[in-house]
Parts: sequence; structure tokens; C-alpha cells
Amino acid sequence: MAAKQLLIYNAHIVDARTDKKGAILVKNGKIHSMPSSTELKKLLADPSIPAFDAKELTLLPSFIDMHAHFRDPGQTQKEDIVSGCHAAAAGGFGTLVLMPNTSPVVSSQKEALANNQKAEETGLAHVIQSVSITSRFDGKTISHLDQLKKTQVPLITEDGHEVTDSSVMLAAMKTAAKKGLIVSCHSEDPFLAQAARPLRKAALELLKKNNGRPSAKDKKEAAAYLKEADSLLAAAEDAATYRNIRLAELAGCHIHLCHVSTEESLKAVISAKKRGVNVTCEVTPHHIGLSSKGENIFNIVNPPLRSQTDRNFLIQALKKGDADVIATDHAPHTMQDKAEGSPGFSGLETAFAVCNTTLVKENAFTLKQLSALMSAKPAELLGLKKRGLIAPGFEADMTLVDPDKTWTVRGKDFASRGKFTPLEEKKLTGRIEATFLAGKLVFQRDF
Repeated sequence: MAAKQLLIYNAHIVDARTDKKGAILVKNGKIHSMPSSTELKKLLADPSIPAFDAKELTLLPSFIDMHAHFRDPGQTQKEDIVSGCHAAAAGGFGTLVLMPNTSPVVSSQKEALANNQKAEETGLAHVIQSVSITSRFDGKTISHLDQLKKTQVPLITEDGHEVTDSSVMLAAMKTAAKKGLIVSCHSEDPFLAQAARPLRKAALELLKKNNGRPSAKDKKEAAAYLKEADSLLAAAEDAATYRNIRLAELAGCHIHLCHVSTEESLKAVISAKKRGVNVTCEVTPHHIGLSSKGENIFNIVNPPLRSQTDRNFLIQALKKGDADVIATDHAPHTMQDKAEGSPGFSGLETAFAVCNTTLVKENAFTLKQLSALMSAKPAELLGLKKRGLIAPGFEADMTLVDPDKTWTVRGKDFASRGKFTPLEEKKLTGRIEATFLAGKLVFQRDF
């Protein structure tokens, strides 16, 4: 339910266009005005208007995530819509695009809208449920795409899989081009990915030795297996990235590349943009915050954590605008699933802190640049014309952050059901203190 009125004052307001001290007046869930100091005095004196003291912390537009997994339906032991929305609020996210690799796979507009409605009923976050490129991931059937409306399902994806048959992918892209849909691609050559699986399996068997306390020799051998697997998966990403860009160029559709992680793939994106291909891409917090060095190689994710060279290239691409958005690829699993090698981990509640620490504190990004990457640009790509900025007429979806607060990551404290994080016990700078959805306070810490 939208807040009828709310006054947020004593704030440092930052978005992709703004960086100033001020106040926000919310009416009926939207930003009504940014009152002057004289107007603020009058508003604060009015007992009928609820007031929230931001205590000089930074007020940002809520983040918009173009890539998250809520596992609903069918895998709700990992996450469901309700727990996912709680995690979103705790992480400062107001809108999230959900991936369709559920059970069953989301392959119709009706199924997508059902998940959207579940999220609206929580009152914690908005979700946009995407639909699979091929029906139930069968790799061949695309007739269901004819029924989709851009205003309700703006994005289709086979995330977690690749559409192996290039003729099927091209046909799907042509349909998407006619309808104005974004084709979001999990670029991974399936045959190279298959070749990497036995190597990962061998590594996991070594890591399970001695009740999960392998010897130094076993760990070294496991790391070697994973390094070889990761090399194959880098080739898999690069090969599929080139293919998908070329098909999108032929189809004339908007292609969005998920979790780009290698220098080579990002160079392919940059080259394609220069020749006029309608291509955008996302980079995840974990691929900019971590490399595969040392113990990190044992943190299994698709695509894998990459070299420091790749990581540096991703950071610079974000800074130059060559990479378009930051998206979490929030992929929660049970601890047992992780022990068995399930790829991915929870990321909503650490995303801002990782990006603030890595980009702002360590690489001289401004908070305005970070807000553009996490809010304004995703809103633009998704056609959300009244989200992503703090300005009159926009939805009052905002998050209050302390950009200088250092805290220790502990997965057990996550609102998400997925408690595994590669950041366990690491110190990060930048904490979410409060989140507002349509002007309603949906998350708050003591600050």
C-alpha cells in the first residue's frame, strides 16, 4: 500500500543526476516535491504529515535488479517470492526481474503475472517475472512468445541454459524484435560447459574427503581441476557471446547479455556497440568484487569467478560506460545444495556494499555513477519511466544508505533463505539502513 504522505528530511539525496542535501515530500506513493528550506519548516510544523529524519545519510533511488532467482514455484526450500522480497528490501532493491528456471519453468504470460502478483501482495518489492525463450526449456518450441505483451513481460531468457539450436534462437530473436522484447542471454556454449562438468565433479569429490576437511594436497589437486574447468567455461562464454551477438544483429533485436565475466566477451560487446548492434550487458557484484585467486576458486558459480585481469577490465568497462548495468544474479541455495556443488549464491543483501566498497571506495566511482548503474540505467532498459531517479512524479521507491559504515558479512543474518555467501566474515563498507516502497517504510535498521 502506498504511503499517503511522508516527509523525508535531513538527507543527502543522490541519483544519476542529483547530488545535494535536501528533503523529499511523498504523496500517494509518488515523489511530490523536494521542498525548499522555507517549505520544509512549514511541513515539519504540520502534525498531520509523518516525518522521517534521515540523519544526514544518503538517500538513493531503490536499486533495480535485471537478474535474480526467487526459485518460485517448485524450489521454495531455496527461496520463494516472500523470502526473496524480504531479501530485496533488506538489500535496497525495489524492482527485480526474476529468471524463469523454476519448476515448472515459467513459459507463459499467465504464469509470469501470477508471480508478479505474489510479490505485490508482500508490499515489499515489485517483480517482473521473465518468460523462457523456449517452452519449458525444450530448446525448440517458441510459439508461446506470440502471446507475450511487452508491457507485461518485457524480457525473455533461457537463463541457466543456452538455446543450443542457432536457428531456433534466431527465430525467437526475430519474434522478440517484432514485439520489442529484450532477449536476455546466458551465453554459454553447452558442449564446452558439459566438458567442464567432470572436472568440477572431480574437484568436489576431493573437497569432500575427510568429512569436508581435505588435505593440502587434495585441495591443490581440486584447485587444478577447477582451474581447468574455468578455462573451458571462459571459452564457453566467449564463443556463445559472439554467436548471440551475431544472431541479434541478423534479427535486429535488443540483446542483453547476462553476467558478462571475461575480458574477451566484454570486448565483443564493445565492438558490437560500435557497429550499431542493439546490445547491452550486465556485470555482477561478485565478478567485480572477487577474483578466482586463492580460496575463491572453490566458490562455485556460473560463470566462474575470473582472473584479476578480467576483474579489472570489468571495473573499467563499468566506469567508461561500456558495461551498462550491475545485476546481482542472486542465486540462493540450501547449504546442502552448495555442498553438492550447486553454482551460485545469495547476493541481494551484499550487492550495494560490494559495489560501494569496490567501485566507490577503491576505484574512484562517484555515488552518482553507482546509482546510474544500479537504478537509472536498468529502469531505462526495462522501460520503467518513473523509476530509477529521485524526482517529482517518480515512484517513491528509495533506499537510505550509510556509505561509510563498515560491517561484517554473516550469511546467517540474511533475510534470504539462501545463507551461503563467498563473502562470509568479510568486512564491507556501505550499509542499507532503510528502504521505502511507494513511500512506505518496508525495511529499517537501528541507526
